[in-house]
Amino acid sequence: MTRVMIVDDHPMWREGVARDLGSRGYDVCATASDVAGAVKIAVATRPDVVVMDLQLGDGSGVDATREITAALPDTRVLVLSASAEQSDVLAAVKNGASGYLVKSASLDEFDDAVRRTAEGDAVFSAGLAGLLLGEYRRLGAGPEVPKLTERETEVLRLVARGLTARQIATRLVLSHRTVENHVQNTLRKLQLHNRAELVRYAIENGIDAPE
Repeated sequence: MTRVMIVDDHPMWREGVARDLGSRGYDVCATASDVAGAVKIAVATRPDVVVMDLQLGDGSGVDATREITAALPDTRVLVLSASAEQSDVLAAVKNGASGYLVKSASLDEFDDAVRRTAEGDAVFSAGLAGLLLGEYRRLGAGPEVPKLTERETEVLRLVARGLTARQIATRLVLSHRTVENHVQNTLRKLQLHNRAELVRYAIENGIDAPE
């Protein structure tokens, strides 16, 4: 069972999210309302996923995300925020968030996002991944990309857009195992550890996927 911690400074929202996740089979192991409490409780409970709001009582969820991911490399943070502002999404990803979902998402979308985050995928609300890629491309951020094969680059682009391995396999007419092999080869070449880091790398280097 996936262990989830919820960080939000609004008690009714926090309790509602906990109730919704519990009804979907998640173990809501902890909650917090501020940065200090979130970091302290996360370190003590070591959840698989932290669902993080950005606006907290004593600061920003970005700060909490940075401290939690630094202290707990295996814990993934999924931001759940009312804001879809580019600056907020960019800051969250740069400070360790594995994904970003707006609060207007449906319960099914939220459930899917938490599950995929726990599995190591990077999950974004529709349009947000492309927004990030466009911003990094505009800024010209990031070092040159190490040498990847054409197919590895193609798979990386689709991973950065939030597609699952099975969706990529369908789109590229490959087997699921072949896609996973390309992902693992790319992780090894780039010296990264999981799909969330892979997506951040792609974003930072302006690797996008044309329609």
